[in-house]
Amino acid sequence: MRVTKLEHAALVVEHSGNRLFIDPGKFTTPITESSGALAVVVTHQHDDHWTPEQLGRIRDRNPDVRVFGPAGMADAAAEAGIEVEPVAPGDEVEIGPFRVRFFGGRHAIIHASIPVIDNLGVLVNDALYYAGDSFEIPQGVQVQALAAPAGAPWMKIAESMDYVMAVAPRRAFPTHEMVLSRAGKDLSNARLEWATEQGGGEYLALEPGDSFDL
Repeated sequence: MRVTKLEHAALVVEHSGNRLFIDPGKFTTPITESSGALAVVVTHQHDDHWTPEQLGRIRDRNPDVRVFGPAGMADAAAEAGIEVEPVAPGDEVEIGPFRVRFFGGRHAIIHASIPVIDNLGVLVNDALYYAGDSFEIPQGVQVQALAAPAGAPWMKIAESMDYVMAVAPRRAFPTHEMVLSRAGKDLSNARLEWATEQGGGEYLALEPGDSFDL
């Protein structure tokens, strides 16, 4: 299974010629090569994690692609004429070679003035875990690779460091970093690397387009 980081929160997981996309949003370069896509998983409805245009491009090349997301995401997509299969914490779906389990349920608090929305953590093949915009820990799972948030309005780096140490993944890499400058990315990478190493893991300072195998 190969994992490729795209810009911001977007990931592509490839297995046996099949692809699973996660969170292709507005800060991600338009996805024009998506052949073999079986599914798209969207953790929540904010547009830095999905847009109708990104989903439309993927669907144009893969008419049978399935899209999964929490209820709030499904409602938002319906307004754009896009069908999303709603999923909830505790659900599990199998799409070709991909087994996807869902955790959590709520977005991290941004500010008291901003409503808290649905958000799901996503575990792929019991190996790759990405919590969306949350610090949800998948209980009872030895995470092989963790997508660790590097910068966002809903977090500070100390929280992400504590989260990485609590999960203790074998490998971790940055996500949600397009809101940071180059200097900010370097700072976050250094802190997240330290946190990953506390649990004996390896930190991969991935840039968009970089891949690794699981």
